[in-house]
Amino acid sequence: MPELPEVETIRRDLEKEVVGRRVKTVEVSGKRSIRRHPHPEEFTSRVEGRKIVGIDRKGKYLLVRLEGGDVMVVHLGMSGQLLWSKTGRDPREKHTHLVFVFTQGGELRFVDPRTFGELFVTTPDELMAAVPELAHLGFDPLEQVMSWTAFGEMLHAKHRKLKELLMDQKFLAGIGNIYSDEILWAAGLRYDRSSDSLTSQEIRRLSRAITETLHDAVKHRGSSLSDEQYRDLFGAVGDYSSQHKVYDREGQPCRRCRSPIARIKLSGRSHFLCQQCQV
Repeated sequence: MPELPEVETIRRDLEKEVVGRRVKTVEVSGKRSIRRHPHPEEFTSRVEGRKIVGIDRKGKYLLVRLEGGDVMVVHLGMSGQLLWSKTGRDPREKHTHLVFVFTQGGELRFVDPRTFGELFVTTPDELMAAVPELAHLGFDPLEQVMSWTAFGEMLHAKHRKLKELLMDQKFLAGIGNIYSDEILWAAGLRYDRSSDSLTSQEIRRLSRAITETLHDAVKHRGSSLSDEQYRDLFGAVGDYSSQHKVYDREGQPCRRCRSPIARIKLSGRSHFLCQQCQV
C-alpha cells in the first residue's frame, strides 16, 4: 500500500498538472471504484464541468478540491494508481476504471488491479463523517513541526512497541511497514523497544530519523517494490527502494555495520532490522 511519501509525491504532481483544469467528462468502467455512489451519474454529475482548484493530503488520503466547494476523496488502497496522460492518445492501462478528460486536453486515469482503492465526492461539512479516521489522524511529519521534547512526551505517555506505535495512524499519520522499518534503522532502535523506555538521546535520534527518512523518500519519489504497483503520476517507479537500508534486504549486509539484515515474522507481518546495531 502506498505510504505517506508516495501519496505526497502524487499530490505534488497533481498540484502542478491538474489544478486549474476543468473536467469535461468522466468515463466510468469500474463501478467498484466509486462504490459509495450507487449510480455512476451521482459521481460524474458532481465532477463534470467543475474546475479543480486544489489538492490536499490527509494521511494517505488525497483531497481534490472542486469548484463550488465539493471535495473528491481519493484513496489508492493496495494497488491504485493515478496516471496522467498529457495528450490522452497513449493506450490505457489494463484495469483503468476511471478517466477524467479535461477541456484543456489531457486525461487523469485511475488504475487499480485489486480494486481496494476508491473515489467519492462529498462536501467539506460531511468529510469527517464520510472518513471518520481523518478526524483522529495523528501528527503529520511532512506538514507539521514538533520539538523532540514534545515528541518524547508523546512516546513516554504510551507503553507500546515502537514499530506498532509508529504505524498507528492516530499517533503518526501515513507511516506503514516500509518506512517504520527504515526509520527505526536510522534511529538505531529495535521494532520491539517499548516507547516509554527511550532515553533523551534516543528520542532525538528517532525524531530526526522520522523527518529525514520521509523527506528523503519524497525526494526520491517514493518506493516501488518488485511488483512495481506503486508508480508516480507519470508512470515512473519510485527510486527510494534503491536507498532502503533494511526493508526487503534480508541477508544483505547492513549499510552501517555490515552484519546481515534479519527478517522476523510476527503476527503475519515481516520486520526487517539489523540485530547488531539496532538496540
